Amino acid sequence: MYATLVLSILALLSCLGIRYWINRRKFYRRSPLGAEGFSSYEKSVFILFLERTGKWISYILIIFGLLFLWSYSRENKDSKKMIQEEVSYKHV
Repeated sequence: MYATLVLSILALLSCLGIRYWINRRKFYRRSPLGAEGFSSYEKSVFILFLERTGKWISYILIIFGLLFLWSYSRENKDSKKMIQEEVSYKHV
């Protein structure tokens, strides 16, 4: 039961880490005028492709993190319901 909670937290934290790292690299690559500076065309294409792929991976991690969190809440609700039914059944 707690595995889904841990997985959701790990997915969401790793998503935030990836997004922070990509945006930080983008920020420090900009000139004072706001243009991004690359040493070559090939390097710009490769880096932009990796950053775009990283952002898609972070979106997928957000979805998985939210699904794991939803799954944990459903498991928690179901276990509380079963415990309540057991207690009420024993009192009858």
